Amino acid sequence: MGSTSAHNNEGLGRRDLIKRSAALGLITVPTMSFLSACASGDSGGDEKVEKGKKTEKNPLGVNESAPLEIVIFDGGFGTKYAEDAKAVYQKTYPKAEIKFSSTQKIRSQLQPRFNGGTPPDLIDNSGAEQMDMGVLVGKKQLTDLTPLLDAASIDDPSKKVRDTLRPGIVEMGQFDGDPVWIMYYAYTVYGVWYSESALEKLDATYPENWDDMLALCAKAKKKGIAGWTYAGKHPYYLPFSLYPFIAKIGGREVLDKIDNLEPNAWSDPAVKAAFEAYYELYKKGYILKGTPSIDHIQSQTAWTQGKALFIPNGSWVENEASKTMPADFKLAVSAPSSLDSSDKMPFGTIWASGGEPFIVPKSAKNPDGGMEQLRIMLSEASSKNFTQSVKSLTALNGGTDGIELTPGLKSATAALEKAGDNVVNPRLQDWYVKLQKEQIGVAGLGEMMAGRATPAETIKKIQGFADAAAKDQSIKHYKHQ
Repeated sequence: MGSTSAHNNEGLGRRDLIKRSAALGLITVPTMSFLSACASGDSGGDEKVEKGKKTEKNPLGVNESAPLEIVIFDGGFGTKYAEDAKAVYQKTYPKAEIKFSSTQKIRSQLQPRFNGGTPPDLIDNSGAEQMDMGVLVGKKQLTDLTPLLDAASIDDPSKKVRDTLRPGIVEMGQFDGDPVWIMYYAYTVYGVWYSESALEKLDATYPENWDDMLALCAKAKKKGIAGWTYAGKHPYYLPFSLYPFIAKIGGREVLDKIDNLEPNAWSDPAVKAAFEAYYELYKKGYILKGTPSIDHIQSQTAWTQGKALFIPNGSWVENEASKTMPADFKLAVSAPSSLDSSDKMPFGTIWASGGEPFIVPKSAKNPDGGMEQLRIMLSEASSKNFTQSVKSLTALNGGTDGIELTPGLKSATAALEKAGDNVVNPRLQDWYVKLQKEQIGVAGLGEMMAGRATPAETIKKIQGFADAAAKDQSIKHYKHQ
């Protein structure tokens, strides 16, 4: 599966030295009717609370005595940042009774409440059991957050909230037209995460091309260290580095075609080259043994213990893996390595976008309260608290002045600066959650990286899943504008 000699003759390029598999065809796949069942209910709930009086300090007209219910996903960022923001709401509106809870079972706990018309007022819809955002939007089950975006920011009433956000955050919350259905609170840098200390012990630096990546993995293997590991039970983590790798090889338009569910989008040469490069890691034995059967925490623990050099992940990993990360780990992140000199985008091309999606259900009793809680979270004080607590940036553009950045956060910031305009933002995980996680991730990439399917077989299977999604009239479809 390829040869490292391509590094010595860049004119040939690695993709010319990798054997191509048979032509792609369609396969029969299950329909995605599950998606429509996921958010089937649109039944009306109880009446909403009365609106309060709009004032300079209360631009959303929050009912100061109305109850508020918040449910937070308890994942890599924990819940303390949200509890701290809730305390600010409580201080601002002392008459309000606030019910705050957390869970890792977002879909199984909250979907029945959506269907019954009695959802909470604010939800952090994240994690493995994330409710399908595209379906919620398509079924008109979310509140348009435009009033929040047009409200005065807490820090500077002369500015609207929308004017204080990082580029792309508002657009990410839009699915079709002007309404904004989701507020992505965290700003996540995805990529290949590693320990600079581990590389230093191998007298190495991060490999900027794939030949050097394979050479470093071979060197590590001789010392009993795996090149890569990943969340085997949640292989939809693989795209965190694989998707920007595809864009780097073939241009960002390849990812746009994939997001748009265009016919034969997955048969693009850039996809083939990227899949075959990753498959090479498996074929050469550079994946940590047992990886397909471990979850994200177990893979991160093995990685922080020095059993593997690289792991595809998001910037939440610094907080999530902190308990097992040695003090001298020197956490760092990089964009994917180059494949060869004919790549369409430069080294440094990376995926960075809003993360931790917050939603206000349409049938929530107190939607104004839910938006007000988000307005509080988007203040500089709450943003700094989040960054200091969980070692990640927020959607607020800035909010890091006076904060001593941790190694991972410093590296992520440097990676963003290096990328410049070469930042990609695939939307598949927002628009078609089941397609991305269960089908492309588990049934596709998971099988390939475990050695149970070839790249050609995997591409054919994934194209079939995408075609089925494109033809499924029970779900709403979205396209890049």
